[in-house]
Formats: sequence, C-alpha cells, structure tokens
Amino acid sequence: MSLTEQLPRRTATPGRTLPDPAPAGFTPTTGTLDPRHIAPDMADLAARVRSLMALQQQDVLQLPLGGHLFDIVVTASGPQAHAAVAVMDGIQHTSDEQPDACGPVIEDPHRSWLIWLVPPGTSDHWTPHRHALCLGRPHHLALPPVSATEPPGPYWLRPCRGDRLVPPTALRQLLDQFQPGPAPHETLLASVLGTIA
Repeated sequence: MSLTEQLPRRTATPGRTLPDPAPAGFTPTTGTLDPRHIAPDMADLAARVRSLMALQQQDVLQLPLGGHLFDIVVTASGPQAHAAVAVMDGIQHTSDEQPDACGPVIEDPHRSWLIWLVPPGTSDHWTPHRHALCLGRPHHLALPPVSATEPPGPYWLRPCRGDRLVPPTALRQLLDQFQPGPAPHETLLASVLGTIA
C-alpha cells in the first residue's frame, strides 16, 4: 500500500441504535496494605520522582548518591582542575556534538570545589587519592537548577546529560596528571553536600 493510497472505510448504517453499555464492575476492598508487602525501594523512587519534578521547576534538587544514579568525585577547583575538564571534553567528545562534551561537573565557587558525577558504585572501588575524594551511599547531594550555568552560587560547569557520566578511570589519570589542590576532608564534605546548591 502506498502512502497516498486511501485506507478502507467502514460504512455505518444510518439510524442504527447502539445498546446501552454494561455497568462497570469494581470490587471494593476494605483491607489495608501491609507496608512489608510494598517493595522497599518504592519510597526511594517516590522521593526521586518528587526531586526530579522539583528540578524541572528550577528548584534545588537533593538526591541520594549511589543506587542507579551516580556517585561523585570532589576535587579542588582552579586552573589545574579546569585543565582536566578541558581534556575530558576531548576524551568524551564525539563528532556530532558541542566541544564541551565532558560528563556533568558542578562548580562550587564559594568552596572552590569541582564535583564530578561518576557512575554509581565508583566509591566502592575508589582507592584513596591525594587530589580527590569519592563519595556514594549514604550521602546526598543538592544539585543546582539545570538553568544555573554560571555564578553566583554553585552551577553546572558541564551540563547534566542523560547519556553520560564522567569516566572514573580517565578522571583519575587526569587528576594524577594535573594535580589540582588537595581534596576536601571527607567529614567536612559530607556535612555540606546536602546544602551545596
């Protein structure tokens, strides 16, 4: 059949009457759900949906690290860290996209940090590094609105994309090469992650 060929039409009988529809049958229940029978991750899913809706409305989004989303690597900001971002742009660049191809990176100018979003589970395998700290569960991170792409306040130095995170092996090599300032202390970092944005 060609695209211009007309589809067959059903002819309707003029003056035809249709029978009344049967009433819909619903069986009411009086029982209550036992919380133990609800999937344990449903509360987490609901919280994430609410957070994603808040992000679309340009509100601050706070997400748990790990799970199916991402872990983070935190480094000092500054020229060495920005040089690492520029090289990562080249590593993650494909021929049909903008030059700033690096996975998502948040800059916090107040604390002079870069926060690199890396695949979930990275923190389980990350060995201590002089220039970076990696965190996953049970920490949370407050993300800036997607429209925040410059200071003041925390902003997306590289945008949050649905198709990529920062590859941790390449990131670790770049941190060895460029050696940005010392990593923030884990206790301090964990205490302020939820308030970064």
